[in-house]
Amino acid sequence: MFDRITFDPQIMGGRACIRGMRIPVSVIVGQIAHGASFEEILGGYPDLERADIQQAIEYAAWLTQEQVITS
Repeated sequence: MFDRITFDPQIMGGRACIRGMRIPVSVIVGQIAHGASFEEILGGYPDLERADIQQAIEYAAWLTQEQVITS
């Protein structure tokens, strides 16, 4: 489902990263949250592709799916 998101205990302590690089998903999503454009992020991380950023956002959205249980 998320083929660009990897987890490796040897890279960033197993945090969700982009394609095995030392670029955590949280960093990319945080930059988007603070108003950075795709172009700005790509300028700062030349090894990234637009699809990496898009999938980081999709992964973050997937993580926030909640179940609200009311009694």
